Amino acid sequence: MEDKWYVGVDLGGTTIKMAFTNHYGEIIVKWEIPTDKSGENITTDIAKAIDAKLLELNEPKSRLIGIGMGAPGPVNLETGVIYETVNLGLKENYPLKDHLELETGLPSVIDNDANLAALGEMWKGAGDGARDLIFITLGTGVGGGIISNGEIIHGINGAGGEIGHITSIPEGGAPCNCGKTGCIETISSATGIVRIAMEKIEKTNNKSSLHRLLEENGAVTSKDVFEEAGNGDPLANEIVEYITFHLGLVIANLASGLNPEKVVLGGGVSKAGEILREKVENHFKNFAFPRAAKAANVVIATLGNDAGVIGGAWLAKTKFSR
Repeated sequence: MEDKWYVGVDLGGTTIKMAFTNHYGEIIVKWEIPTDKSGENITTDIAKAIDAKLLELNEPKSRLIGIGMGAPGPVNLETGVIYETVNLGLKENYPLKDHLELETGLPSVIDNDANLAALGEMWKGAGDGARDLIFITLGTGVGGGIISNGEIIHGINGAGGEIGHITSIPEGGAPCNCGKTGCIETISSATGIVRIAMEKIEKTNNKSSLHRLLEENGAVTSKDVFEEAGNGDPLANEIVEYITFHLGLVIANLASGLNPEKVVLGGGVSKAGEILREKVENHFKNFAFPRAAKAANVVIATLGNDAGVIGGAWLAKTKFSR
């Protein structure tokens, strides 16, 4: 198997990240191409990019075993149909797998992009081979993937692992894009953190460093909140305590049902590092069933933007290797 490669593809709204990996998940080469916002040429562009990269490397297409691809939104793993996407221009119930195989001539398997990131972290990242793992990505929204006994949980219609839409505030919570209110996405995403920070700044008379940043820059970011908390600012610490309380509570409830070995925090917000990890872990340990709390470690993701393509390679490996 050492001489064969897998193709990992991570379909995003701005770029399509791609990589060839070997059987051990080591990246041979990685690159990215712009995403066609109309959606019409996505699979054609991927096929052309694969052929061009093989030509550049002077490698035959027979070296490639198959493609594992992550796409935003719920996906039917069996058929490769993507039910719906936002900002990609693909029609509802789009047969992405069929189109990709037709254009590339390679067997393909499609899953949700957050699920692939979870698989990537399990295989080569902070999951460190753990077969029971919760992966949470904290970015503009909150996404995630849940792995039980080495397998991604999809559920009956592809909605398994929608961690961002677990309700943390049952009444009076902020509205979420999903149509509900009080989802953890409205609290612990970068967007949610900024919203909460702005609300608290407006209600607080005592000047903090966040007030100063708002006056100087016209805005505050989630990065600002964590940096100022690290510098000892009381208001920033209050905000961080609030968001990590709710995130730890959600993780604890998940862990009490799933009993994972690892909880991996990824996405842009996770760059806050130890201040985020420690506070989330403390709240998680406080709320989880004690035996589940004792078994799990909360860690920061390590693969960054490579998680999706490595997860795609893992998916192709498990699907097509014999």
